[in-house]
Amino acid sequence: MSDSRNAPEAPRPAELTEHAPGEHSDHAPGVSVRHTRAKGEPRFPDGPKADPAGSHFERRIRSFQPRRSRVTAGQADALQRLWPKWGLDIDGQQVVDLGELFGNANPVVLEIGFGMGEATAQMAAEDPGVDILAVDVHTPGQGNLLNLADQNGLSNVRVANGDAIILLREMLEPDSLDGLRVYFPDPWPKKRHHKRRLIQPEFLDLAATRLRPGAIVHCATDWEPYAEQMLEVLDAHPEFENTQAGGGFAARPAHRPLTRFEGQGLDKGHVVNDLLFRRVQHRVPQSERHRQESPR
Repeated sequence: MSDSRNAPEAPRPAELTEHAPGEHSDHAPGVSVRHTRAKGEPRFPDGPKADPAGSHFERRIRSFQPRRSRVTAGQADALQRLWPKWGLDIDGQQVVDLGELFGNANPVVLEIGFGMGEATAQMAAEDPGVDILAVDVHTPGQGNLLNLADQNGLSNVRVANGDAIILLREMLEPDSLDGLRVYFPDPWPKKRHHKRRLIQPEFLDLAATRLRPGAIVHCATDWEPYAEQMLEVLDAHPEFENTQAGGGFAARPAHRPLTRFEGQGLDKGHVVNDLLFRRVQHRVPQSERHRQESPR
């Protein structure tokens, strides 16, 4: 899920002081913590960086807005303990070998915006032969997903921290992804904010270079005007084709879990639309096609 309005906030019990890594703590699992630290000290020394890409890349309009919220003791422990093993900071300074990152040659699906990670963990558990590279900037959600992966023995999940655009553009090889999932992204409903929406022609131009032919782009939203824009943009893009024979929206596929928050929205009369588009085969330039078809 997205790092926006659809991501649930962690419970907010009485705030406690977070102990330094390795220091004894009597906090019960799930208790919210507030870390008292010296100026300049990282929030989680062995966890995700606050701004991994720093000022290395141009300032631009972003489709996400980081939110500060409390981190539970269990989430903090997962970030400290598991980030070096399963975490990836999007710094834009390296090209990621996905086979090395996951330790296998399984197909890899990129999920942009996973909220608290429950749906991601469920999809990973139900399809262990597919690796999921899940990107978000919401620290509690990152910790929660790592915790869920650890508790359920999910070796096919990696959590990336930072801007998905930098990840796609700077850190992934062409044709390295077998799928892209964007579930309930921030709809930026005000007209003046529409430019912040993720699903735009420029984003699809970039995504197409990283998706193998046949890879599926799966979007879902409960904001109907955004769903219509997504459909219009995807229909118009030459590198993607609708998997629905008659065009239009798709029924929710079985592999996308119905989350508690989506269920609450449906109970309120919200309409959820899924879009399933396929990356088309690479086009051969006309000059190259002519050369191939010419008799030798």
